This record gives sequence, structure tokens and C-alpha cells, in this order.
Amino acid sequence: MQRFSGLAVALRRGAWGPQWRAPEPQAAYDAVIVGGGGHGLATAFHLARDHGMSRIAVLEKGWIGGGNTGRNTTIIRSNYLFEESSRLYDHAVKKWEALSQTLNYNVMFSQRGVLMLAHTVHDVQVFQRHVHANRLNGVDNEWLSAEEAKEFCPPLRISAGMRYPVLGAALQRRAGTARHDAVAWGYARAADALGVDIIQNCAVTGIVRDAAGAVEAVETTRGKIRTPKVGVVAAGNTSVVMAMAGVRMPLESYPLQALVSEPIKPVFPCVVMSNTIHAYISQSDKGELVIGAGTDAYISYSQRGALHVSTHTLEAICELFPDFRRMRMLRNWGGIVDVTPDRSPIIAKAPVKGLYVNCGWGTGGFKATPGSGHLFAWTMAKDEPHPINAPFTIERFRDGHLIDEAAAAAVAH
Repeated sequence: MQRFSGLAVALRRGAWGPQWRAPEPQAAYDAVIVGGGGHGLATAFHLARDHGMSRIAVLEKGWIGGGNTGRNTTIIRSNYLFEESSRLYDHAVKKWEALSQTLNYNVMFSQRGVLMLAHTVHDVQVFQRHVHANRLNGVDNEWLSAEEAKEFCPPLRISAGMRYPVLGAALQRRAGTARHDAVAWGYARAADALGVDIIQNCAVTGIVRDAAGAVEAVETTRGKIRTPKVGVVAAGNTSVVMAMAGVRMPLESYPLQALVSEPIKPVFPCVVMSNTIHAYISQSDKGELVIGAGTDAYISYSQRGALHVSTHTLEAICELFPDFRRMRMLRNWGGIVDVTPDRSPIIAKAPVKGLYVNCGWGTGGFKATPGSGHLFAWTMAKDEPHPINAPFTIERFRDGHLIDEAAAAAVAH
């Protein structure tokens, strides 16, 4: 691999800030991770720390954490309905609880609780079903009346006559938020200290296979990198990268929007989510109100969304929290989410030897970051899935073994 010129593209081992060095010429790696977001960096960290792989490269077409990791609303929870999903996401929550100590870097994890509002009789039934299912699976969740929900979150409006009256809520107290850019930099710093090369501004343009069909190398905008193992963790662009190896993925990509307000003093104690009106809100440690909307109705690789989606979300927030009606929005943005037919992820070996894929998280990617990285690293290192991610194969769509959180989940995020 040729020595890179121009903007240097790899973190210098042990550096605190953005100081850079170029990789070695004719580089060959034990494994290459395509995608320098939270999941990719976490995978590289666990490959190096847990599985003793000394030559690992993370390739990022832009800058680390500049994709969905830096474009999400930081919600962390594990109150999913199905056993497979709750095991997966609760594995991640347990990793979150120790992550700052693991990385020796403050990711600002805050277990402030996630309150999920019920506005209809159907909502009430669905959420109470979730509460019982979660408890059976050893995941904390509890049902609150409307009055108890307001006591937990005082800014919430529950008065009669609302277009979407609050009939109750499900509360997961262990859930919460973390600082997204701190997660990316924490994993990058820890992986770099273990010898991982993090190569930025390096887009993958092809996946080379040998005569037997196995992975042999990746082509990039900076040259060829030889490796027997490639893990694709490129949220929003997974189908494009996997097609380079001749693998067609069961994915669609959608824009997903969010906004933040001007910063104010601490006023909001938790995370509140509503599926019926599809809006959710929390307050960052910087004081901004973080507001999220749903996915756009059309597929696109654009990091912008339709205006009416964010407008509808703000109208809903103003009805639930009238104290915020005069707040000004500071900025809005969009991410790209890969969505599978059953809205559950794929963490698995691909049909091509030496190729692995971690994708399809939809709106649930950030909350899974530490658990996803741990499980994907296990799968790549051992060439077989961990028991927790074993159900999340590509073949489940062929065989009909769906984990259909799309139909079962009370909220998509």
C-alpha cells in the first residue's frame, strides 16, 4: 500500500488530540473494519483487547464519528419485546454501565430513565405487555399512571382536552443517555492505544476476492489493503459496500431527523418518548433540548429530511410541553439509517468467506454500540456468532425466522 500524501489519515498512537501519521507502505492487516463510527471503533477495540489481534485497521471515508454516531439523539434503553432483542440490548446497557471505566474516558452515561407515553387504549395494552415481557426476561420496566408520569417528569402536560391525552407510561429507570462524540473518541483513543490504525478520509471502493471466492483485500481511495477478514459497519451505506463483494442486502436506507434547541438551564429530568405522535425529547448536559422525529416516508441516502416531519414533531412537543413553546431551535440535521424488513439488526457472517456485516439497526444503533462492538468482534475473531447475536443472521429472511420488532415495538427508537 502506497504511503499516503496530503492530509494525514491515521491517529498517532497515544496522542490526545488530532495529530496524525501515515500507515506503513504495503500494509497488510489481520482484519479491516469498514466504518469509523461507534460500532466500528468498538469492534476494533474488542478485537485488539479481547482476541489478541495485533494488526487491525479501521477505514473511514470521512472522519471518525461523523456519520450516524454524531447524528443521533443519544437514547439508550433495552425495553424491547422479544427475548432475542431484549437480550441483545440489555447486553449493551450492561456494557454502557461500565464503559467510562473500561475506556478510561468519560462518555457521560446518565441513567436518567426513559418514559414512554401511552395515548390510546391500544398504547396502554401494548406497553403493559412490554412491561410483563421485559420482567420475564430480567429487564427492568414498570407501568405508571398519568399522574405518576407527571411526578417523574414535571414539565409533562397531562390535562384533559389534549388532542393526544396521556393515559399512562412505561418507565425503564436504567435507561438514559450518553454523549455521542465522547463515545466515538473514547473508543478511538482506547483502540489506538492497543495498536489499531484508524485511517480517515479513506473510502472503500472495492472488495477483492481470491480464486476460491474468499476475501483477499480491499481497494480504497488511498490504495489496496491486504486482509483475510473484512467487517462492514457502514451505517446508511452498507448495501453499497456489500455489493462490492457481490452480496445483496435486505436493507432500505431512510433519512432520520433530529433537532436541538438553544441551551437553557437544567429543566428536563429524563427522556420522554411518544410513538403515537412520534416525538421524543431529553436535555443534553450542555443545556440543549434534544428532539427527535421519525424516519422520512421515502428511501434516500440524503442526510437531510422533509420539512413537514420536523414541523409535525415540534407541534407535538409543544402540546406535550407547553412551557417550551417559545424556545428557539438552534439547528437540525438528518442521519441515514439502514432498515431490515423486521426492523432488527444483522450481526453475522456474510455468504462470502472472510466477510462479516453489522447493519440494519434502523433507529436503534447508538443504544447498542458497546454490546454490538463486543458481539461483532467475537463473530469476526471466532468465525462464529456469540449466543446473543446468533439469531440475527442474514439467512433469517430466507428461512422466515424473523424478530419482528417492527410490528411489536411500542416505539421505533
